[in-house]
Amino acid sequence: MMELDWLGGKIAGEGVLRLSKKIRDLEDVFEDHAAWTSMDPETLVYSVEWTQPTAQDTEGGLFWGVTVIEPGRVGEEFFMTRGHFHAKRDRGEYYTAVQGTGMLLLMDESRSGRSEQMTPGSLHYIPGHTAHRVVNTGQDPLIFWACWASDAGHDYGTIQREGFSHRVIASEGSPRLVPSTQP
Repeated sequence: MMELDWLGGKIAGEGVLRLSKKIRDLEDVFEDHAAWTSMDPETLVYSVEWTQPTAQDTEGGLFWGVTVIEPGRVGEEFFMTRGHFHAKRDRGEYYTAVQGTGMLLLMDESRSGRSEQMTPGSLHYIPGHTAHRVVNTGQDPLIFWACWASDAGHDYGTIQREGFSHRVIASEGSPRLVPSTQP
């Protein structure tokens, strides 16, 4: 059995997996390389906790997890997750935000992109064949929970090589979705 701190973004119990990404881990994510190099490499950008009650690659199983993205920016870009497609491209996923504000960036395989606002209580379905990345556009941590197929896998390499079609920047005090200038 697991216990959730729903609003605090924590999972307690045996077998909880944890991962954190700091500025030093995200060199290829932010466009403003000069701003990235000027930051403390130990700055926490986001952390993830999840459970795997079944083996990875088990068809029909589900995983459950939570991501906390800290508030902050690299240059004009807000802190964000790395973003990924699923290794099994037809697998979908759900996200639900419980604290903070942000944007869910979605990009299909033809690189057509769109975004959805994430606010407490918003539920987001991410269809198969769709890359996804989350951006914290607020002043507080953005906490969202996720449920995905245990055989979905993660393809981070495509985004690392080709980039995301859009980014979110601070423009006149507000977040704005803009086309990416880099792969």
